[in-house]
Amino acid sequence: MNKQPLLILSLCFILRILFQDHFPIDKTIIYAVAGGCLLIFLLYFMTSYILHKIKAILLGLMFFGAGIILHSFNTFSSAPLSVPQNGSVFFKVSKKLNSTEKNKKYEGSVQSGKENFKAVIYIPKTAEELDFKHYYKADAYISKPKPPQYDFQFDYANYLKRKNIEYQCYISGNIISAVRADLNINEWIQQHRLNILQKIDKSEMSYKTREFLKGIILADRTEMDAGTVQDFNRSGMLHLLAISGTHIVVIFGMFYFLLTRFSPLRFRKYAVVTSIVFIWVFAAFIGFGSSVLRSCIMLSVYFIYVLLQRKPDLLHSLSLSAMIILVSDTQQLFDIGFQLSFLAVLGIFWLNQPLLKYFPRQDGYFKKLICNTITISISAQLATLPLVLYYFHQFSLVSVPANILIVPFSEILIVFSFLMTVLIGLHIDFTWIDSVYDTSIQVLLSLIHWFAERDVLFFSNIAMNFIEVLSLSVIVYMLRPLFLNINFRNLVRAVAAVLVFSLLRTGFDIFANQKEEIMLHDFNKTKVLSVKDGNRVCFWVSENSDEKKISRFIADPYCSSRRIKNIKIKTFPKSAEKVVYNGRIYDLK
Repeated sequence: MNKQPLLILSLCFILRILFQDHFPIDKTIIYAVAGGCLLIFLLYFMTSYILHKIKAILLGLMFFGAGIILHSFNTFSSAPLSVPQNGSVFFKVSKKLNSTEKNKKYEGSVQSGKENFKAVIYIPKTAEELDFKHYYKADAYISKPKPPQYDFQFDYANYLKRKNIEYQCYISGNIISAVRADLNINEWIQQHRLNILQKIDKSEMSYKTREFLKGIILADRTEMDAGTVQDFNRSGMLHLLAISGTHIVVIFGMFYFLLTRFSPLRFRKYAVVTSIVFIWVFAAFIGFGSSVLRSCIMLSVYFIYVLLQRKPDLLHSLSLSAMIILVSDTQQLFDIGFQLSFLAVLGIFWLNQPLLKYFPRQDGYFKKLICNTITISISAQLATLPLVLYYFHQFSLVSVPANILIVPFSEILIVFSFLMTVLIGLHIDFTWIDSVYDTSIQVLLSLIHWFAERDVLFFSNIAMNFIEVLSLSVIVYMLRPLFLNINFRNLVRAVAAVLVFSLLRTGFDIFANQKEEIMLHDFNKTKVLSVKDGNRVCFWVSENSDEKKISRFIADPYCSSRRIKNIKIKTFPKSAEKVVYNGRIYDLK
């Protein structure tokens, strides 16, 4: 507690959020917990110096209780609403989401009759782009998202519920708009961001370059084509499009360089403060994502330590940023981006310096850049590996060489992209700059696509449950002492952790392969029959079905959850009512 008080208090807070989410406590008990926290707060200041150990326990209990209170008030409870399925609705948008093949998607506030509620709004792709400065009226079909049919499917209804959204609104027909006169500051900022996005869309650059520019600087990937997103995913380069620590540091450094370049030495402190203010303005402009908030808070705390002439502490900064984000919204803890973002930083803290021991002395800028790029990439990949396997069931070994080759140029890429955004936003048109940028990004995208196509190094449908995640995390934790000092004791501990993980994984595989299972899946108004026999499964789909989509949304998730390697997909006529497999008859109804 004396060494890392903020980290321990943050863990207490996080543990109680998790407990409250899985085992919710009644409101009456919540008020009792709040009273207990107040009592602990008073006891904390009343206890003597001799009882400092009790003080630490009391403080931990107080933060433990605070997690209960805050998460209970942040948990969405649906009120009974009489919302008609069809009719006219009034709505305004608050956020644009990733588009689908047929629709553009938005989050927004909807009024149907006398009821007001938040919803995901779908409009046809052929319709004009919605903005923040208008109210809209249109005919709509309103429904609630259905819970998943089986346990291996993504729970979209629960995902929306964590964002206080309970309905989906499908717009049809003409959309009537009226200018708003009540924009709040956030909507005003988002409208200006949308204006710049629309200016980028009108530029002469190629479609993929425009979408890349919107993603890398303005955190907008809503219209990026699925192929490009898949390339970034498979190559392990998706973090290049997610505004994170690298982007914030580069933008801070760029602004700080410009300020110090044209100001006297005595104004250096003011240059730091002004640069911090600028990155917060930038964060507000692109929307306060968890990775952006984490980066801004950590950078701000770091330079506050510098200005106060105190030694910066990464764990203090990380813990403080996590606490600030979770106090404002405890549901952020369940966001995958939040979890991966903080784990990546913890991994860099835990493994980067031990790994640097095995590289040549970094006595030059380029040596330091290359060595740190390799070690930081490996550290972040190792730390996030358990969760990546748990959530996405895939991993690519090509991600390390891809990061090593591309990340050293990311600073130039971010600065160039930022400059392009500013020029486009100010209506300054230099055709040759557009051409150079377009060519550069096309080369980059081609390189990322080349890495993504190395199928030999890409592994998918990897089964992973929560116990295995914990076991694999222990192995990652054991790597630091092993890298620092390769001796018999540390080697035995690491090997023991690997053996435990292997035994657990083998046991879960054997248990899963003993089961037989028959399921009838609903997919886009069609039926899909799956018959599992040991470690094999056969999927029966109707003729002319989209097998790629069935494989992506039904077969692959099922195989990942059931630890299946052998898979077959067979077709049957649309008029068929029964199929025969391995001498057995199965009903399709």
